[in-house]
Amino acid sequence: MTRTWSTVPTDDERYRPLYARVLGLRFVNPGGVLCFLFFEGAVALAVLLALAELVTWWAVLVLPAAVAAMVKLNDMVAEIVIRTAAQVPEQERDRFRRQMEPVVGRASVPSTARALPGVALAGDPTVRAARPADPPDEPGPWPGSTRHDPHR
Repeated sequence: MTRTWSTVPTDDERYRPLYARVLGLRFVNPGGVLCFLFFEGAVALAVLLALAELVTWWAVLVLPAAVAAMVKLNDMVAEIVIRTAAQVPEQERDRFRRQMEPVVGRASVPSTARALPGVALAGDPTVRAARPADPPDEPGPWPGSTRHDPHR
């Protein structure tokens, strides 16, 4: 017995859009609006491009065919991905799921690292030089530096 890998049940096949049925899509299941955009949208775009004389009139036939080929190729790639994923052992899938779960919690922040608005920490050398009570250091090539500047 052959196992069918289709994601669309056979009972629902008759309710699928004609575009999806003609292409024989088994894994990609576009709805009616998407099928309309794939086919009629490609035809309308090709006609507009041809009327603007940006492409020849052959584009009216080629562009919808190219879009259909890309949709079918996407369906074939989805089939390969699903078949490959089905071959991965259950233990590996569980390990992957555990690794990909988001971690929810709170990070502990030490109390000395909190910065309050308008309060500067005394350990910062640039803040120490900026206090008015301290004598000014020699100017350096950058703010807060006590290095001698030969150009001054």
